[in-house]
Amino acid sequence: MKEGKILLAMKKRGFGMGRWNGVGGKPQNDETMEATTVREAEEEIGVKIKTEHLEKVAELDFFFPNKKEWNQTVHVFLAKNWEGDPIESEEMKPSWFNHADIPFDQMWPDDMHWLPAVLSGKKLKGEFHFSDDGDTIGDFSIKEI
Repeated sequence: MKEGKILLAMKKRGFGMGRWNGVGGKPQNDETMEATTVREAEEEIGVKIKTEHLEKVAELDFFFPNKKEWNQTVHVFLAKNWEGDPIESEEMKPSWFNHADIPFDQMWPDDMHWLPAVLSGKKLKGEFHFSDDGDTIGDFSIKEI
């Protein structure tokens, strides 16, 4: 986040392709979630974040009944300080958005339920169950922590 805007990136390949999202990925070996976030930000958009500049704002569990390999827990961090300017990579194309202009219609359908709360300063724990098509939410719960 910077000056009232949020940086999202268009996923160009793999899981989530064609959707605006935050940067991130899976840990390698015994990597912490913070170390994973730092590494992925540099790989995907070319910025260097120090772990002390990360703030964990949400932990979200996702369940896909017909694609169990997609089930996952996502740890959401915000960074307000980093080095470098975001650049496009083979995987992600970053772009800044005003909070009022976030393209929720081009994002995962759960994002509209938790991202505004996080941007307003809340910390959350959520659970999302997607319907059989894997593209709509069947049921969800969110609580502030």
